[in-house]
Amino acid sequence: MSAGRVFLVDDQPAVLKALSRLLGAAGFAVQAYAGAQAFLDDLAQHEADGCLVLDLSMPGMGGLALQQALGQRASTLPIIFLTGHGDIDTGVRAIKLGAADFLTKPVDGERLIAAIHAALAQHRAAHSGDAELGDIRARLATLTPRETEVLNLVVEGLLNKQVAAQLGTVEKTVKVHRARVMAKMQVRSLTALVRLVDRARQN
Repeated sequence: MSAGRVFLVDDQPAVLKALSRLLGAAGFAVQAYAGAQAFLDDLAQHEADGCLVLDLSMPGMGGLALQQALGQRASTLPIIFLTGHGDIDTGVRAIKLGAADFLTKPVDGERLIAAIHAALAQHRAAHSGDAELGDIRARLATLTPRETEVLNLVVEGLLNKQVAAQLGTVEKTVKVHRARVMAKMQVRSLTALVRLVDRARQN
């Protein structure tokens, strides 16, 4: 099983070859590009998962320009920049613009592999969180208006009889609505329900 996909962008053939060999041996599925524009032209295929290892200084479109172009396309691919010693200030700027990391050339293989693993793990965790939030909101969307009213009052700590008084109904009806809310939200306790609602509201 692949450790993840890595997209290498560097204008130096020797660097591409060496890094492709290194990362391939580490279990990554590697795709190499000799320039930023070539990668950008191929971008549609790369949105599922992966990490971009990008040379900062290249002729034509440079690394920062590619980073900005990806941002305009709402790409979430994590980027690790490779910089020369004279480009460290620019590397720091890239981090502030959202890059996952930057390493100076000549690149230490172990550090690069560790940085890629960290970037991929962070990327997957972020996407997992997005998926979880989407799932919670999808469950909330299945509630009827009355069930939503019951939910909002219950998570505020009101007892069934207090909810009934607020809504002008009887406690037995509130119990039925509450049971449906718990079933639709796929929780068994009030604590779990409160956590889900808080998660949805915080985002």
